[in-house]
Amino acid sequence: MALTQRLDLRQAQGLVMTPQLQQAIKLLQLSHTELMAFVEGELERNPLLERDDAPTPDSTPSEAPEPPPAEDSAAAEMEERWTEAAGREGEGNIDLAGDPAAWEGTRSRVAVEEDLPGLDQTLTRPTSLRDHLLDQIRLDIQEPDQRLIAMHLLDLVDETGYVRGDIDEVAQRLGGTREQMEVVLARLQRFEPPGVFARDLAECLGLQLRERNRLDPAMQALLNHLPLLANRNIAELTRICGVDAEDIHSMVVEIRALDPKPGLAFDPVLADPVTPDVLMRADGAGGWIVELNQDALPRVLVNNAYYAQVTSGAKGKADKEYLSERFQAANWLVKALHQRATTILKVARELVRQQDGFFRYGIQQLRPLVLRDIAQAISMHESTVSRVTSNKYMATPRGIFELKYFFTSAISGTDGAVALSAEAVRFRIKGLIDAESRDDVLSDDRIVEILVKDGVDIARRTVAKYREAMRIPSSVQRRREKAIGL
Repeated sequence: MALTQRLDLRQAQGLVMTPQLQQAIKLLQLSHTELMAFVEGELERNPLLERDDAPTPDSTPSEAPEPPPAEDSAAAEMEERWTEAAGREGEGNIDLAGDPAAWEGTRSRVAVEEDLPGLDQTLTRPTSLRDHLLDQIRLDIQEPDQRLIAMHLLDLVDETGYVRGDIDEVAQRLGGTREQMEVVLARLQRFEPPGVFARDLAECLGLQLRERNRLDPAMQALLNHLPLLANRNIAELTRICGVDAEDIHSMVVEIRALDPKPGLAFDPVLADPVTPDVLMRADGAGGWIVELNQDALPRVLVNNAYYAQVTSGAKGKADKEYLSERFQAANWLVKALHQRATTILKVARELVRQQDGFFRYGIQQLRPLVLRDIAQAISMHESTVSRVTSNKYMATPRGIFELKYFFTSAISGTDGAVALSAEAVRFRIKGLIDAESRDDVLSDDRIVEILVKDGVDIARRTVAKYREAMRIPSSVQRRREKAIGL
């Protein structure tokens, strides 16, 4: 077979992931916080981008009177004060006019004081747990050696107030003994708030009970067996503590009133606020109004005037190429942000249309829904709908929900009935358990029987899975709790 050279021309279609397309996909899946951070970075990198709500340099009214110089006004005020003081009895002995240096010093001091912010403009900072404990160490521990140990133990305290570290390592580092560490630690454990400097949960609760003079042998035995309390093994706790069921009930109630993390009262864990991307409200005619949250949208514009000005002054080829690239990037970013907002609104409106029963009647009417249903309705790909609904929130008359919340799997109904959403079934299971009486604790099998009568075809293992996901104990543990009134 002879080898020959040949030139062919073929035509084919393909999807090319350009940098602009990659940026658009990235913007689509960003949350509100991540989007604002991304836009802030683009504003810093691209000189042709600007906020459309930024004030212009010429926005200052020209008719506004100019304030007098700070030095002259301060001098006039000081002169007026000394004039008033000179007219009072017994206060006219100082003559600043004869001492120019003293007058200049007073005038400059007043000018500096007027530059400082007022007391109402200063911000206060809440006292942290470390500062609170440090103040108590300075007041209570005067011995230099014990204060040194206390300062090192303070470095081991975390935000919850617990000692997270090895005391033996502190003793080795300071050249002391374990007994010396324990003596100082015992003094520190008497500090406020009660429970700080504890090494575990049992010790933290014990310190608070000792502060209340409630740490008796029975309570100490209960603290030593907290895992049994977590497992609701009340019978075993009754035997170990040597008390009856009524005493165990009162002890457990007292323990639940304690603070397992006393340090968080000074350094609370702040949750990031959720900013809804979509707002929804009733239109008054039986329908819904779905709109974007204007406060959550980044507002950026391309400064065409500035681009024309700098382009006319650019001489080098590299400068012109840079300006052209920045101009294209700015235009693409504005278009991508607009496309992102349009896509979110389109998906949100279709979600509201398909979950109309939920917004009107509650979670019982939540429909089973998957990404494919929304994608087919709005002629988009499932991956696009998935990116749109990730980390996006909608404010509704029933609260703020993540868009992912409205997608739930389906549980078929009996006798070919309409399928129910898994979230609605979980809500039904929780309602049955909350309504059970002390003498009639529902087992998983009994819950299955009730749901089947209501038209829900569900298996026992599914009920157990949903119950455990909601952190609801088993029927045996619930029966033990109800037996002692917990």
